[in-house]
Amino acid sequence: MPKNSKKSPKRNTMKKEAVKKTEPKKTAKQRKTFKEAFNESRDKVWAKKNARLKLHHSFRRSYREDYIRPLDVPGMVSHAMSTLKIIFRNWKLFFGLLVIIVVSNIIFVGLMNQATYESAQESLEVSNEALGHGELGRMAEAAMMVVTTVTTGGLSNNMTEVQQAFAIFLFAITWLVTIYFLRQLMAGNRPKLRDGLFNALTPLISSLCTILLVIIHALPAMLFVVLYSSAESTGFLTQPLYAFLFWTFGGLLILLSCYLLPGSILALVAVSVPGIYPMTAINATTDLIQGRRMAFILRLIFAVIFIAVIWVVIMFPLTWLDMFLRDKVGLPDIPIMPFMIQVMTTFSVIYLTSYIYLFYRRMLDDEH
Repeated sequence: MPKNSKKSPKRNTMKKEAVKKTEPKKTAKQRKTFKEAFNESRDKVWAKKNARLKLHHSFRRSYREDYIRPLDVPGMVSHAMSTLKIIFRNWKLFFGLLVIIVVSNIIFVGLMNQATYESAQESLEVSNEALGHGELGRMAEAAMMVVTTVTTGGLSNNMTEVQQAFAIFLFAITWLVTIYFLRQLMAGNRPKLRDGLFNALTPLISSLCTILLVIIHALPAMLFVVLYSSAESTGFLTQPLYAFLFWTFGGLLILLSCYLLPGSILALVAVSVPGIYPMTAINATTDLIQGRRMAFILRLIFAVIFIAVIWVVIMFPLTWLDMFLRDKVGLPDIPIMPFMIQVMTTFSVIYLTSYIYLFYRRMLDDEH
C-alpha cells in the first residue's frame, strides 16, 4: 500500500505532462483543419464568381466586340401584339383574375374619390373657358381628361401606409398569378383560376423581398425627382453653373438606376419559380441581361407607350360619354369613371407582366 501511495503522484504528473504535450498538437491540427475549410469555402465562392458573366468590372478598356450579345427576338410591335393576343385568347383566366384583383382593391385600398375626378373635370372646363373662350369643345376636354388621368397615375388620392401595403401586396399577387398562367399555358397545360390563386403564391415572400430590392435600385432616380422639385422651387437652376452641375449629377443618378433596374425587374420573374432565393435570382438575371440592357429598356418604354395608347382608345369614348350624360341627362354621382380607371390599371399590370415574362422567356431560349 505505501508503494502504491508513493507512485500515484508520479502517475498523476505523468498524465498532466502527457496532456500538456498533446494539447499543442491538437490545437495545430484544429488550425490546419480550419485553414483548409476556409480555403475550400473561398475557392467555392470564387468559382461561383468566375462562372458568372462579368463585363466592364475593371478599369481596363473593353471593346465592343467583346460584349456584343445578339438577341433573336421579334420586333417591338410584334411582341406587343403577341402579348395582347395571348391575353385575349385565354380571356376567361385573365378576366377572372382581373375581377378578383379589382374587387380586392376596392375593398382593401379603395376607389378614387368621385369628387377628385369631378374637380379635375371642372378645372378642365375652367381652362376651356379661359383659354379657348368655350371653343375647345367636349371632345378636346375628354382627350385632355384622358391624358391627365394617364399621366397622373389615375388621379389617385394620397394613400395611407396601410393602403400602400395592400396595394403592393395585390400587385405581387397579380404578378405571380399572371406568370403562373403564362408558364402553364406555354407548357401546354390548361390551368384554372383556382390553381393560380393557390399554387402561384408560394414564392410570395421572395417576391416581396425582390420588390424591396427593386425599390432600392430605383432610389437614385427617386432622389433625382426630389432634388429637381427642390431646385425648381428655390430657383437653384437659374444659375448656369449650378444648373450644369445639377443636371450632370442627376444624369449620373438616372444612369445608375437604369443600370440596376433591368436585372432586378427580371429577377421578379425568375424568383416566381418556387425554391429560388432573391439573391440567386438577382445574380442569374444580371448575367442574363449583360449586354442587353438597352434593348430591354427600349422595349419597356415601348410597352408603356403601347399601354397609354390602349388607355386613350378605351377611356376617351367613356370619358366623353360620361361628360355628355352628366350635362344632358343629369347622371347621378355614380363612380363609373373611377371604377373604369381601376379596371384599366389592373389590366395594365397584367399586360405589362405578360410582356416582361414573354421577353424573359425569349431571352432564356436564345443561345447567345
